[in-house]
Amino acid sequence: MQDVADYVGDSLGLSQKAASANADIILFAGVHFMAETAKILNPGKKVLIPDLAAGCSLADSCPADEFADFLKHYPDYLVLSYINCSAKVKALSDIIVTSGNALKIVNSLPEEAKIVFAPDRNLGAYINKELNRKMVLWDGACHVHDRLTAEFVFNLKQRYPDAKVLAHPECQGTVLALADFVGSTTAMINFVAKDKHPSYIVATETGILYEMQKNNPNIIFYVVNSSETCNCNDCDYMKYNTLEGIYQALLTEQPELLLDEETMTAARKPILRMLELS
Repeated sequence: MQDVADYVGDSLGLSQKAASANADIILFAGVHFMAETAKILNPGKKVLIPDLAAGCSLADSCPADEFADFLKHYPDYLVLSYINCSAKVKALSDIIVTSGNALKIVNSLPEEAKIVFAPDRNLGAYINKELNRKMVLWDGACHVHDRLTAEFVFNLKQRYPDAKVLAHPECQGTVLALADFVGSTTAMINFVAKDKHPSYIVATETGILYEMQKNNPNIIFYVVNSSETCNCNDCDYMKYNTLEGIYQALLTEQPELLLDEETMTAARKPILRMLELS
């Protein structure tokens, strides 16, 4: 699927690409919230997603109605939401961030700013630690990254002591503490391209390995598994996307992702604010 794509990237790159898309139809071979982002930025275009069941556990961990009730306790707070959330949660937000630009955007805000950060508690905690902030965190997490443990990383490090550890900031803090580099998908790929170390232990979803191995055939990558009994760390939702599904969606122009105008208008403002600050 990555080979047939016109563009492959992390959520920041995908958002920027969606904002500048000039095609009449955008097919998003990814999860639901990213297809929503493409539609929000291109309301007059047809946005397709190969399988509407390709959701996101992190987005699901922050229902919009519950988040709205949560925000009532913080009426004078700036609301920053990670892009891995629903369109309705984006509509409740002031600024959207991605793992690639979250540190930059939060760092650009006044130190005294009172901030609510949702939905990922791990990414929020990482930002708080790195920038010495005290953002209020919504208690959500990605089922892929949150189940990775420091024990699994440490076990791999014992077996491959010379390998450097790369970790996505959606991982728990104990995992990030063992990492030689913490960053978004694109940031990790770029780090490997420049660093050229002989081997890496990678703590994130397995889809990243294809690009890493393609670009660096002489480098060895070890993925951090979420169980001793499996050889993978896959996102169950992302894997709903298949090559056959892409073909059928292009053939039939279905399923089409639709959003109501009110939600799109409200959600567009914090996304554009992000793009301005990136």
